[in-house]
Amino acid sequence: QVQLVESGGGLVQAGGSLRLSCAASGRAFSSYTMGWFRQAPGKEREFVAVINWSGGRTHYADSVLGRFTISRDNAKNTVYLEMNSLKPEDTAVYYCAAARTWPAPAAQRVAVRSYDYWGQGTQVTVSS
Repeated sequence: QVQLVESGGGLVQAGGSLRLSCAASGRAFSSYTMGWFRQAPGKEREFVAVINWSGGRTHYADSVLGRFTISRDNAKNTVYLEMNSLKPEDTAVYYCAAARTWPAPAAQRVAVRSYDYWGQGTQVTVSS
């Protein structure tokens, strides 16, 4: 069992930056694939980024590629999402998720159903 708690959300102007954190409790955090998803009002939850257990493999949604960076610190049981050049369309509740394995093929990595544990989310609002 893994419990996930996100933090770091807030209100920022377009072009600004935020860093989200997701603190995990429970055993074997370092063995989990960790992902970030987001959900805007009236829309489905969508994939943002994922990182494997070691940090050696990452994958991003096209909409955030080059602007967002996912990383993890297994010693601190924490995964991060560094968000730069934020746009109003990035406004959403951001969720941290954990998967027991590295979802494959690529289509599985972006699927909500591939992840076993979820945090409660943190609101990110980007003003224009």
